[in-house]
Amino acid sequence: MKVFNILAAFAIAAQAAALSVGGRQMHVERDSDALQSIVTYDQHSLKIYGERVFIFSGEFHPYRLPVPDLWLDVFQKIKALGFDVVSFYVHWALLEGQPGTYLADGVFAFEPFFDAAKQAGIYLIARPGPYINAESSGGGFPGWLQRIKGQLRTRAPDFLSATDNYMTHIGATIAKAQITNGGPVILVQPENEYTGSSGTVTGGFPDPVFFAYVKKQLRDAGIVVPFISNDASPKGIFAPGYTVNGSTAGDVDIYGVDSYPLGFDCAHPYTWPSGALSTSAHSTHENQSPSTFFSLDEYQGGSFDPWGGLGFAQCSILLNMEFERVFYKNNFASAVALLNIYMIYGGTNWGNLGHAGGYTSYDYGSSIAENRELYREKYSELKLQANFLKISPAYLTASVGTATTGAFTDSSSIFTTQLLGNGTASNFYIVRHSDFQQTTSATYSLSLNTSQGVLSIPQLDGSLTLSGRDSKWHITDYDLGGTTLLYSTAEIFTWKKFDKKTVLVVYGGPGEQHELSILTASPAEQVEGTGVTLQSNDGQTILNWVTSSTRQVIQIGGLLIYILDRNTAYNYWVPDFVRTDNWGAFTSNIENRTSVIVQAGYLVRSVHIKGNALYIDGDLNATAPIKVIGAPASTQDLYFNSQKLSVTTDPVTGEWSSTLPYAAPKIFLPDLSTLEWKYLDNLPEVQSSYDDSLWRSANFTISNNPTVLQTPTSLYSSDYGYHTGVLIYRGHFVASGNETSFSITTQGGSAFGSSVWLNSTYIGSWAGIDAADSKVSTYTLPNLVAGKSYVFTVVVDNNGLDENWVVGPDEMKHPRGILNYSLTSRPQSSITWKLTGNLGGETYIDKARGPLNEGGLYAERQGFTQPNPPNHNWATGNPGTGISKAGVAFYQASFSLDLPANYDIPLTFNFGNTTINSITADYRAQLWVNGYQFGKYTNNIGPQSSYPVPQGILNYHGQNWLAIEIWAQQADGAHLTNFTLQAGTPVWTSMTEPKMAPSPSYSQRAGAY
Repeated sequence: MKVFNILAAFAIAAQAAALSVGGRQMHVERDSDALQSIVTYDQHSLKIYGERVFIFSGEFHPYRLPVPDLWLDVFQKIKALGFDVVSFYVHWALLEGQPGTYLADGVFAFEPFFDAAKQAGIYLIARPGPYINAESSGGGFPGWLQRIKGQLRTRAPDFLSATDNYMTHIGATIAKAQITNGGPVILVQPENEYTGSSGTVTGGFPDPVFFAYVKKQLRDAGIVVPFISNDASPKGIFAPGYTVNGSTAGDVDIYGVDSYPLGFDCAHPYTWPSGALSTSAHSTHENQSPSTFFSLDEYQGGSFDPWGGLGFAQCSILLNMEFERVFYKNNFASAVALLNIYMIYGGTNWGNLGHAGGYTSYDYGSSIAENRELYREKYSELKLQANFLKISPAYLTASVGTATTGAFTDSSSIFTTQLLGNGTASNFYIVRHSDFQQTTSATYSLSLNTSQGVLSIPQLDGSLTLSGRDSKWHITDYDLGGTTLLYSTAEIFTWKKFDKKTVLVVYGGPGEQHELSILTASPAEQVEGTGVTLQSNDGQTILNWVTSSTRQVIQIGGLLIYILDRNTAYNYWVPDFVRTDNWGAFTSNIENRTSVIVQAGYLVRSVHIKGNALYIDGDLNATAPIKVIGAPASTQDLYFNSQKLSVTTDPVTGEWSSTLPYAAPKIFLPDLSTLEWKYLDNLPEVQSSYDDSLWRSANFTISNNPTVLQTPTSLYSSDYGYHTGVLIYRGHFVASGNETSFSITTQGGSAFGSSVWLNSTYIGSWAGIDAADSKVSTYTLPNLVAGKSYVFTVVVDNNGLDENWVVGPDEMKHPRGILNYSLTSRPQSSITWKLTGNLGGETYIDKARGPLNEGGLYAERQGFTQPNPPNHNWATGNPGTGISKAGVAFYQASFSLDLPANYDIPLTFNFGNTTINSITADYRAQLWVNGYQFGKYTNNIGPQSSYPVPQGILNYHGQNWLAIEIWAQQADGAHLTNFTLQAGTPVWTSMTEPKMAPSPSYSQRAGAY
């Protein structure tokens, strides 16, 4: 317990003391475990319906996949891993783009997300904020918060009031979906990573008044499940018993932490930093929150990548299967009982929803790729680990024992952590290299205390091997439903007790020697494969082997032991049957689950029985064998994706075998270069005839923004309701004839760009670099005529609002637009400014695609990015030809698709890098598909050049409307190179084809300018 002294004026009184600190009148009270009895917990684990469960969770944000019908697909792929839970953030800015107006329907509705989770059997951890970080624009905060004077994430009255509407609505939505109401939500996290502060903070830091207010908002909305926290580093803030001035009002029920041990250096994907592997996580938790289980509410599953980075392919190498083997198993060695992997599926920062530090893709190098493909080995490795924990209930009450080098092995280079059974006979041992960075193999033997005494393992010939960057589970006295596995050096994938037999599946790395022992008097026989040494004596049967790609099967009485190499184990799945009690599709422990073990190909989604047939639903990307272990006695036929298979039955094991045939379909995609493209000048503002009388005047002489004004009137876009996308400014002045240069400071976030015209004359651009979020640019002017009226047109890219991770500096309020300017020999007041962003600003027009999708460019304001624009009289033009001068061009075309049914076919738009005279061209482009902005491409910065667009945004069986905006930031213009649409590997799937996301067509917009 830690005590912080804060001014007594801000102290919290007793439990029922009234607070009036802004926002609603409220009462602080201690959280009560008596609110419900379904989700409970103790120092060991979470319990659901009184049964202990290991919470293996993955982070997935519905707002990053705007096709609700695809949410079930992602949930099923997560469920197939052996996971039971998904954690999700809510992006406030997408739901309350206009202050006081909460909209959560269409792609922003939560009910379909909850329904899909329940159908897949996935519990949910809801994380509504109000602050979320998440590499989202503003950290999830809506841009209009820049206009409030109070500090964000504090007790400032105007900030608390601003959160009320959102928290009331999202809290009520989550409350309806709680497990107590038959829904999937089992835990809720108020706020997010409330860990760091800088400078003076309203109310001090950490402030229990603020945190209690957020908790109370959720409790008042009907949340009754336990509250969790995610301290960004283990400081113990608001763990149970954490006090400030004697009050525990800020405490959560279950304290948890975040950890990203390898950081975010995807530029060096093969480098593991020294000191990255924690050796004190367990003891730190015991000191900070001994009454709750060890909970890692965010643990690294990938990495974000910045503008100008090396790309997510390198992030997936840095955080690959080796990282999972070493770092995740190190967490298990710390007795973690909730492990949430951030991200398990990243998705896409479509429609400007990302923060300024990142580009369109949010693939994150996660186990499931942005286009929902399962091609990374880290997915399969994670499946092996999760399935072992599902069938090892003894782990959930185990306590951390000896953790040292040399105590259990004969090697000084092997570090072993013992997990003691703590009420069960089972003990667990997790071995790794003492130098976790080691890339070479080490050999060792074990000395373990078992129910049969201390044994030197392997008991037969040989030695064990630990490959570089590897870690393993070894177990003793492990219960296989009444049969004792005395020890195993091979890792367990799963085990199941079927009607007349028990099946154990173990695996090892290629070429490794392993050994296990069963306490049994039954004779042992190898019934498949060759090369396993069998020895029985003193009630033990010992198996010793070298792992090969050939499967080995041993029968010992009613026990069948399947011995696999790790690559073969990757193709095994353990789908559960849906139950008829409270658990339904959700997974309970090994004693109450009914499953089959399936070897198949790409993916097994689900199983069910109909009549005397077993139905397996899944996906295939190649012809593959299928084997079913433990088919219920009531079944005799096998179907995969509703196709009946011819099955042979092994007379010894009872295993079913067949082949899953795959036929690649023919796919016809359009050649984008030959489409009937139409062209429109997307920057008519530089034409002499342009009328900006309908534009917003930049006439505010004061601003609540903490960035002090350097101009006579505010030119901060959010002061006028423009928070997203490209911003355009028009500065009118009458020349004196002495003006020779124009200096301007623009700010748009990392990798932003800007361009300036004087009337129709281009005077220069800031093309942007990855490291710069603002820029002072000075441009030489042509000779101006005294007494003549001129207009500066300034185009500024807004790459998203900054996040607000540290409390105090209010970085989210960093303004976008123009910060300062000067015109030689003239006062600033000689220029009168107007500005625009998306049409309507906070009263945005396109409610279907949300408040962040559109920016201020002409075609966007008009709605021409939507299907069926009025293009009949537009000129012909092709983005491959482009424009020959600086400016912004809009290109639009349509094409039809007719892709084969029953296949999941990932499609990607690719941009080739354009070079002119061996120099990379300075331009940026935006990709629009059926009205959704699905790509921001920066030719001179990168790294992203490929943009996956999912089915449901793309119409796979009809017409699609495509638009490209090219912003040339150089005098000789710009064009696209090798702009193509490409298909990935088609997957034959049982997935129901997704319906189209709402895609309203163009209609003339009142007041559009």
